[in-house]
Amino acid sequence: MSPSRGRFITLEGGEGAGKTTQIARLRDWLEARGVRSIATREPGGSPGAEAIRKLLVEGAADRWDGTTEALLHYAARRDHLRATVRPALAAGTWVVCDRFADSTLAYQGFGHGLDRDSIARLHLVAIGDFRPDLTVMLDLPVAAGLARAAARRGAETRYESLAADFHERVRAGFLAIAAAEPERCAVVDATRDADAVAADIAQIVARRLGLT
Repeated sequence: MSPSRGRFITLEGGEGAGKTTQIARLRDWLEARGVRSIATREPGGSPGAEAIRKLLVEGAADRWDGTTEALLHYAARRDHLRATVRPALAAGTWVVCDRFADSTLAYQGFGHGLDRDSIARLHLVAIGDFRPDLTVMLDLPVAAGLARAAARRGAETRYESLAADFHERVRAGFLAIAAAEPERCAVVDATRDADAVAADIAQIVARRLGLT
């Protein structure tokens, strides 16, 4: 099935939560039900946003402060929506995205301590009232997530290299966001094997977005 307008599903969580794996599994599940879908990511997902991504995820941990990071993330996000997400949704394609605005609030707001009202104003200027139809928060203890992330370490290690207490604040931020918006967000225990996590996500998508 393909509705006239696509749906926007985001997967959120700290480092090593398994978002990439679960996005691939969710897309397979959607395609098996006749739902046309694409996978994308933030920061990134369009040529302009991918160029900004390199500035954010590579280099020294102290390369930017929280305000600069938020500005860069929203510049990338605006381009991503313009070039990729909105056209896909308008064509009836479902979009499954690795991170979105919740990550900015969790990382730059809760993690770095950037004033949340400032983030809200930036959000309004950059993308207006656009929001996901559904957000799945993949939750696991910080130590477990960082260990997973270290096992697949590549060039994009800037956030992973930040102190553990930063990541604890980020985790608390994601859980606070989910608690504040239960109609949009669902928390999934990401400590389990990939099959169990995928089954939970499929059940949530089916129930909340009307798929069978």
